Amino acid sequence: MRVRLKEKLAARLPPDPQTHIYSSFDIIGDIAIIKAPNDSNVAKAIAKQIMETHKKIQTVYAQTSPVEGNHRTRKLTLLAGQNTTHTKHKEAGCIFCVDVEKCYFSPRLSYEHQRVAQQILAQEIVVNMFAGVGCFSVIIAKTSPQTKVYSIDINPVAYQFMIKNTHINGVESRVYSLLGDAKELIETQFENIADRVLMPLPEKALQYLPAAVLALKKTGGWIHYYDFEHATNKENPVEKTRLKVIDKLDQLGIRYSFGCGRIVRHTGPNWYQTVLDIQVTSKDQ
Repeated sequence: MRVRLKEKLAARLPPDPQTHIYSSFDIIGDIAIIKAPNDSNVAKAIAKQIMETHKKIQTVYAQTSPVEGNHRTRKLTLLAGQNTTHTKHKEAGCIFCVDVEKCYFSPRLSYEHQRVAQQILAQEIVVNMFAGVGCFSVIIAKTSPQTKVYSIDINPVAYQFMIKNTHINGVESRVYSLLGDAKELIETQFENIADRVLMPLPEKALQYLPAAVLALKKTGGWIHYYDFEHATNKENPVEKTRLKVIDKLDQLGIRYSFGCGRIVRHTGPNWYQTVLDIQVTSKDQ
């Protein structure tokens, strides 16, 4: 679809706006979100062409602020189509209802959702510290029916959608939706219970890493740690992430090793989202 869009826009727009748009729009359900040029006429032309090229799209928004704040939200401006931020997104045989302006949602994490879900062993207890509308949690529960997931988010709107999504996908008996700060809930309710902890909030991952370790059983387990990393062409962003995680884990005095480490996606010039799979083998000092 992006190739067709590029070809059609080439006949309408100068090169600069075209280049800006190709790698910076997401499709969530029937909504497209673009990082549009400042020129509103150009932005609306791009939005119109997206809807003509992809008949499924009913709405196009421009993202007018970064994802920010504790609730991980962004400001959107309507460019074309229906004036609604609610949609249903299908992924991995699951349906996710979401408000794209009031909840964090990225279709670019679909590979990670599947990659992590496929590692889950039968009867694991999983703590998802930053669950959003429940994508990781629901897909894990669908993939591994004997798994129990404690699914936490601090955003009350995302929490309500999370509850709805567990019901829609028939996993409400195994995904426990919780509203609150993950660190506080772990310290008061979920210490030493988890076989696996998910940390899909790069902005706060390093800060919350001790809480993730606290949630693991005393015999250890796995942590899926996500971060943002700046790296030049001569630097390895995954290795830079690994080095700062090593420093934090060494301070905790635990035994650990690393499994997979990879770049999840580019997020800007010389900026990357990375992931490390960390196996804690013992929490005894």
